Amino acid sequence: MRHLLLIASCLHLGFAVPTALVAGESPVVVELYTSQGCSSCPPADALLKSMAGRNDVLPLALHVDYWDYIGWKDTFGQPEFAARQRAYAHHAGARMVYTPQMIVGGMDHLVGTRSAMVDKAIKRLRSVPDPVALVLDRVGTKVTLNATALGEVPDRMMVQLVRVSPAETVDIHRGENAGRSITYSHIVRDWIHVGDWDGRRPFTRHIQVPGPDQVVVIVQEPGPGRILAAAVLR
Repeated sequence: MRHLLLIASCLHLGFAVPTALVAGESPVVVELYTSQGCSSCPPADALLKSMAGRNDVLPLALHVDYWDYIGWKDTFGQPEFAARQRAYAHHAGARMVYTPQMIVGGMDHLVGTRSAMVDKAIKRLRSVPDPVALVLDRVGTKVTLNATALGEVPDRMMVQLVRVSPAETVDIHRGENAGRSITYSHIVRDWIHVGDWDGRRPFTRHIQVPGPDQVVVIVQEPGPGRILAAAVLR
């Protein structure tokens, strides 16, 4: 029945129709928690930047603000991103947060410079069937998103919209990275909770998203926990 609902809603919106529960159809979301004021972060920033152009990965850089006190205020840092990282830690039973940290698929919490472990986590999650089909479309400044459950899903899921800037170079004048000019990529500008969803019927929203930034939509278990689907409009 859910497949029929998906087909009907997608045809109505003019979208391509997903036909099966396919392993790894959504890209694996890799969240990097980083800071311009952290001397250990540039290698992790470079690792995230190296993921550009991959169809199997959706890299996101969330700049935190809790290192601002040591001499340099991160120009992309937001307290909301630090709060999200702390929520991950609380959900996982961890007692602290740190940079650089990568969270892969909402599940694997890793030191952000350990490329082999990050690749292993990505490959493992790519082999898991996606329980949600997610389709995005944009006309002008209006983004339409349509999510449909294809398999067993939680009774509550979070649908989130993320605005992402592809890259920006920053000259850092103070703090641990003083004197360096660093190009950051996949910079998260906003992380917006669109709504909660129980999966019983397709979830559709039409959202005004002005500006040139990339638009990402993520469906995730509360906690935050496992990411069930992700898609990007470039």
